[in-house]
Amino acid sequence: MSRDRNVLGEPLTPCCHDPVTGFYRDGFCRVGPNDHGVHAVCAMVTEEFLAFSRAQGNDLVTPHPEFGFAGLKPGDRWCLCASRWKEAAVVGLAPPIILSATHEKALDVIPLIQLQQHALDAVR
Repeated sequence: MSRDRNVLGEPLTPCCHDPVTGFYRDGFCRVGPNDHGVHAVCAMVTEEFLAFSRAQGNDLVTPHPEFGFAGLKPGDRWCLCASRWKEAAVVGLAPPIILSATHEKALDVIPLIQLQQHALDAVR
């Protein structure tokens, strides 16, 4: 049983299994010692965010079949680096998030109130 917690202090729920996401490609936004990017934020990506990310040098749209990555499209859920999500928020392009699937390590980078303002699931 996992001890991972979300930003609400509850057990971490899955972000997405299709496409399978997460630094460990297990569907969860788990953060471990090898995840230097802190892929903690479970987001529903938007066209605007995908364009922003691509402009920042991280193309999440182009498929890479050699890595089993089909590319993302608007509406897909994906574990984002907390710092990239925060960069997007600064310019008004942060995609909505799922609090229950966002790892508590996101709070090291983003205040809870800011995450709650972009939440798709119930804010508690």
